[in-house]
Amino acid sequence: MINEFEPVTRELMILLKQWEPGLLEVSDTVLSQRRNSLHRTIKQILGHMMDSATNNTHRIVHLQYQKSPLTYSNYATEGNIDRWIAIQNYQEENWTDMIQLWKHLHLHLVHVIMNINPAKLDNKWNSGPDHGNVTLRDMVVHFLRHFKLHLGEIEELMNR
Repeated sequence: MINEFEPVTRELMILLKQWEPGLLEVSDTVLSQRRNSLHRTIKQILGHMMDSATNNTHRIVHLQYQKSPLTYSNYATEGNIDRWIAIQNYQEENWTDMIQLWKHLHLHLVHVIMNINPAKLDNKWNSGPDHGNVTLRDMVVHFLRHFKLHLGEIEELMNR
């Protein structure tokens, strides 16, 4: 494992373990009625986190064998996050199943991060005209910040 990623993977594992029990206890009323400033429910935020885990897993894999800079769709631009949330209808998905999928997608992402080829860390992903190129290293390092941002949104909705 790449040493600089150890704090990222360790904290992700800790957060998954800490958050799972609390998420399981969120009431149906809180899940369905409380919305954040982007008009998303807790289920929709968790669904977005699952989408992020799968998209980042795919980017990490592609960045290790395709030509750099990699041209790979940025699902998070041009309103696509809301499209993904709507198409997958997270609001109607079984909450317990969602939590388990959220947890296991992130556990797999941790596994993938732990197995990155160090020689590929400077490979770049072209994330779009507004965001430019992002190295594999930076993508991994900044994933934790993104993960915690969404946990903060969920916490805010849970505590209202």
